[in-house]
Amino acid sequence: MVVGIGMDLVEVARIERLVREKGERALQRLFTAREVEYALRRPHPAQHLAARFAAKEAAYKALSGDDEVARAVGWRDVEVVPTADGRPTLAFHGPAARRAEQLGVRRALVTLTHTDGTAGAMVVLEH
Repeated sequence: MVVGIGMDLVEVARIERLVREKGERALQRLFTAREVEYALRRPHPAQHLAARFAAKEAAYKALSGDDEVARAVGWRDVEVVPTADGRPTLAFHGPAARRAEQLGVRRALVTLTHTDGTAGAMVVLEH
């Protein structure tokens, strides 16, 4: 059973600008070390960072509610990690993990996409 769904789109230029202006501080605030490492190994890191940013927003939407725990979810509390076969999935930490537990989430499905200019993600949380 689906317990949450979220979708988000992000302009790649927005992430490029953020990283250019704020540098390492922005990367550390928004992404986990594994996410940054993954993106920096790619030819166009900003596309991959933007897709992960979109996934975090989509996950927040899927987890959201009137609950204080949901409102406390931060950027690094949702992490995009590759499965053994390379597909993305989500790892929840801190408040995001607590909210997922409240909702009875047993599986998080995520799909990422990007073009030169836009990145997107969709998240489905299942019980």
